[in-house]
Amino acid sequence: MQLTVLLIILALLTVIGYQMGRSRAVASVGGRIVELHSVPSYHGFYVALWAGLPALLLFAFWGASEGWLVMQMVLAGLPDRLVQGDAQAIGLLRADILNLAHGVTTGREPDPEVVAAAERYVRLHALGDWSLLVIGCCIAIGGLLYARGRIDPDLRARNRVERTANIALVICSLVAILTTIGIVLSLLFEAMRFFAVVNPLEFLFGTHWSPQMAMRADQVGSSGSFGAIPLFAGTLLITGIAMAVAVPVGLMSAIFMSEYASPGLRTWLKPILEILAGIPTVVYGFFAALTMAPFVRNVGGSLGLDVSSESALAAGIVMGVMIIPFVSSLSDDVINAVPQSLRDGSYGLGATKSETIRLVVLPAALPGIVAAVMLAVSRAIGETMIVTMAAGLTANLTANPLDAVTTVTTQIATLLVGDQEFDSPKTLSAFGLGLVLFAVTLTLNMVALRVVQKYREKYD
Repeated sequence: MQLTVLLIILALLTVIGYQMGRSRAVASVGGRIVELHSVPSYHGFYVALWAGLPALLLFAFWGASEGWLVMQMVLAGLPDRLVQGDAQAIGLLRADILNLAHGVTTGREPDPEVVAAAERYVRLHALGDWSLLVIGCCIAIGGLLYARGRIDPDLRARNRVERTANIALVICSLVAILTTIGIVLSLLFEAMRFFAVVNPLEFLFGTHWSPQMAMRADQVGSSGSFGAIPLFAGTLLITGIAMAVAVPVGLMSAIFMSEYASPGLRTWLKPILEILAGIPTVVYGFFAALTMAPFVRNVGGSLGLDVSSESALAAGIVMGVMIIPFVSSLSDDVINAVPQSLRDGSYGLGATKSETIRLVVLPAALPGIVAAVMLAVSRAIGETMIVTMAAGLTANLTANPLDAVTTVTTQIATLLVGDQEFDSPKTLSAFGLGLVLFAVTLTLNMVALRVVQKYREKYD
């Protein structure tokens, strides 16, 4: 509650500081013929930054370090018999203190010292929040008064505000970059642990996938087999079916909306089509499992075909429907970007509308369309819920779309569900699959960008 109050106060002080800065800048000129270096709004932003930014930095620092600082103070007050242990014992002690502090029962009679430590944790936590509220308000008010006192016609408020904005943009960019690097490094580190146990050649070119491992030394079987070719084949099969549905339908929809539909019809049609993109994938999974899979099985049975209850065809069709808005929206934007002068020149030479679209518009928009298809392929490869619910979990090495198959993403989700030991090859294999999936999608995205950059037409 205290933190919420602090944020509300900071927001009010920031607004007040902006108004005070603007009015102070205008008042500093008065009736004199003096030119302000910056417009009054920049003076307002200058005061607002001084009122809000230092207190927000304090708030961020305290939010990041509060739990650790309070826990260290609590642990320092415990007797030696509780804190003198290995890292696992200290971790359990921290968990017990946090559970008791938040009113969660541990299922056993807690030590009185631990109960007292939890109560002390709650008191210190509340004291820290109230201290943050008071100190933050004081800093905000002090910053507001300091910045207001510095308002002067010669103050380079615009330069300072823009410098602060540039620093904020750089920090945001670094956060995104460092987050990506952290994800890649963590994935690579765990994958290297897996490849230290399993031969990479066996993983990449093996044809049998059964990651179950023996839990005991005397257990028979379940030695684990990590040939990922069936997973790669199932992923490619379902992705191919999805693209066979999404690319023609999405591209034709884009051509109709950009070249044939009236402005009024386009205004209604495009949002309706893009509603498909807002449907959660789990809903598509339900539709695939409860409607499309029985439909495919019944149609195949009527034709004398042996269709599995969970088939790649059902999952691929529904996945293709899900990707249609992705292809159509990007293709529509690319086609609309083709200059009207090219169409007018084609019409002037006597070409019909269909000939203009086929011979002029589509070739000019082809790089963007190819990029859209490549990005759609990346989206299809990374889909999980539809395949899990409609295609099954069986790692079959088959090209028959009527059989049950599984994909890389489905196996990753399956391997990491529940309580797992992260030192077993079974669990670590998920990171090996994730590394391969990351490399494939990254390659597809780079190819799409390269196609756009290399074959993009330059128009005057």
